[in-house]
Amino acid sequence: MDIKKIEHIGIAVRNLETARTFYEGILGLRCYKTETVEDQKVKTAFYRIGEVKIELLESTDPEGPVARFIEKRGEGIHHLAFKTGELTRTLSELDKKGVRLIDKRPRPGSDQMEIAFLHPSATSGVLIELCKPAGADEDQS
Repeated sequence: MDIKKIEHIGIAVRNLETARTFYEGILGLRCYKTETVEDQKVKTAFYRIGEVKIELLESTDPEGPVARFIEKRGEGIHHLAFKTGELTRTLSELDKKGVRLIDKRPRPGSDQMEIAFLHPSATSGVLIELCKPAGADEDQS
């Protein structure tokens, strides 16, 4: 496996604009990108802090995964994302080791990344996202 670094921390919020007021107005962080990811049913806002990013996630659908997360657990840390240079190979290795995968193949994600999630039941209750820049060759991201 080729885990390179913590890529970002995903934080589920009820209202993106309200959350942005805190992160920008109180903490003084600068949002470098917002986007809507239709297939994940979320609007996102990204902040860089050193080498790590914060991703705020607001659900665009009351039945979407982030909305269900907030309903069950409240606002807060939703997932931890690790950058890998070998996403397809890493998923295959994890599958062979019996790790429960949400995604068996990479799919498009936000911030120009290919992503795949590991099920929290296999990761001590933490939703883990593996990602690499979209279009990057394996082993070179």
